[in-house]
Amino acid sequence: MDSAEFRRRGKEMVDFVADYLEGIEGRQVYPDVEPGYLRPLIPTTAPEEPDMFEDIISDVEKIIMPGVTHWHSPFFFAYFPSANSYPALLADILCGAIGCIGFSWAASPACTELETVMMDWLGKMLKLPEAFLAGQVGEGGGVIQGSASEATLVALLAARTKVTRRLQAASPGLTQGAIMEKLVAYSSDQAHSSVERAGLIGGVKLKAIPSDGKFAMRASALQEALERDKAEGLIPFFVVATLGTTSCCSFDNLLEVGPICNKEDMWLHIDAAYAGSSFICPEFRHLLNGVEFADSFNFNPHKWLLVNFDCSAMWVKKRTDLIGAFKLDPLYLKHNHQDSGTLHWQLPLGRRFRSLKMWFVFRMYGVKGLQAYIRKHVRLAHEFERLVQQDPRFEICTEVTLGLVCFRLKGSNRLNEELLERINSAKKIHLVPCHLRDKFVLRFAICARTVESAHVQLAWKHVAQLATSLLATPRD
Repeated sequence: MDSAEFRRRGKEMVDFVADYLEGIEGRQVYPDVEPGYLRPLIPTTAPEEPDMFEDIISDVEKIIMPGVTHWHSPFFFAYFPSANSYPALLADILCGAIGCIGFSWAASPACTELETVMMDWLGKMLKLPEAFLAGQVGEGGGVIQGSASEATLVALLAARTKVTRRLQAASPGLTQGAIMEKLVAYSSDQAHSSVERAGLIGGVKLKAIPSDGKFAMRASALQEALERDKAEGLIPFFVVATLGTTSCCSFDNLLEVGPICNKEDMWLHIDAAYAGSSFICPEFRHLLNGVEFADSFNFNPHKWLLVNFDCSAMWVKKRTDLIGAFKLDPLYLKHNHQDSGTLHWQLPLGRRFRSLKMWFVFRMYGVKGLQAYIRKHVRLAHEFERLVQQDPRFEICTEVTLGLVCFRLKGSNRLNEELLERINSAKKIHLVPCHLRDKFVLRFAICARTVESAHVQLAWKHVAQLATSLLATPRD
C-alpha cells in the first residue's frame, strides 16, 4: 500500500467507522456466537500472497462483526462506560502515524512533554492539590498508565520499595525477605479484584476491610485491623481507597481513612477508575474531598471522559517514589537530558503517544462540553431510578450517585438470576449483575456517548415486560 492508496483506503475506513457508529443502534447489542466460532471461518495459516483490501473489509462484516459486543450501542448498559469520541479516534490515527516509542525524553520529546502538560491540565480540571501537579518545579506529577489495574500495582510496588528502604535504613541487618513476609496491605471488601491481584503480584498480604451499611470503608474498621496486625508483628504499609466501586459505585470515606494512613505512615492510593471523571463537575467534586491525604490517585479517562482506551491517569505527590522504584539507566537509554522529565513511572518501558487523545478531546470539547456529557449521563441514571421506584415489584439497592443504578425484583436471588437471564437472552439490551452482601443485584450503567432518554425508557419497558412474564410463570 503506497501513500496514494492509503489516502483512498483511509477515507473509506473513516466512512466505514462513521457508518458503524451511526448505525450501531440497529445492531444486536450482544452477539449470538458460541466460543470457538471464529477459527473455522478463517484460514489456518497467513496468506502467502497479499489479499485485497476489499476482501478484508468484507470479512470484517462477515467474520468480526458477528462476534462483537457493541459497547457503544445506546442499548449497552453493562459494566461501566468505555469512552469513545471522534476527536479521540482521529488522535489515535495520528499516534499510530507518528509511531514513536516514548521510553525517554530523547526518544520523542513531544511525547514526554505533552503527557506531562496534559496530566497537569486534567489535574487542574479536577482541582487536585498543587502537590500532585508537575508544573515547572513541582515534586509530583501525572503519568498515563494502561489501566487502573496497572496504576494500583505500580503504587503498591513503589510503596513496598519505599517502606523496605526505610526499614533497612533504620535496621541495616534486615533482609528484604524478612520485611516482605510481614508487609500487609488493605482495601475495602468492595474493592476491585485488581487490587487483590496487585497484592498477589507484589508478593504481599492483602486484607479486606469490612465495609459499612453503605458499602464504604470507614476508619473504625481499618483501625481495628491495623491494631490487630501490628500486635501480630505485621507491618501495615499500603491502603487502597475506592471512590466509585465497581459493584455499586460506593465511596470509601477518605476524610476518615486518610488521616489514619498519614499517622501510620502508610501509602494511601485512591482508585477512582469510573467515578473520577465526574470530579470535573463542581457538584461532584466533594466526592474527592480527602485526596490531600493520598500519596497517589488514579482514574480512567478512557471510561467516562471521551478518551478512547487506553488512557488511565495517575498522579503522585512525590515522583521520586516511583522513579526510585522503577528507574534503570542502561547505556542505550542514556542521553544528554537525563533530568528532562522522562516518565520511568510504569511497568512497560515503551509508551504510546496517548496524550494526543487527551489534547484533541480537551480542546474539541472544552471543559464545559465534558461537564455537560457527565451531567447528561447522571440525569439519565436518575431517570431510570425513578422508573424503577414507580414499580412496586422492584427495589433500588444503593444510593444512585452517578451513572449506575443497582436494582432488583423484590424476592429471591433465583428470581433475579432468571430475570437477568431473560434480559440477556433477548439481546435487546445488555446488563451484568453484582452481589451486594447476600443479594443478587442487577446493574444498569449509563454507558454510550449516544444514549438518550428514549433508550432508557425502552430499556425499562423491556425489563418490566420480562418481569411480568417471569412473575406469571408458575414456580416450583
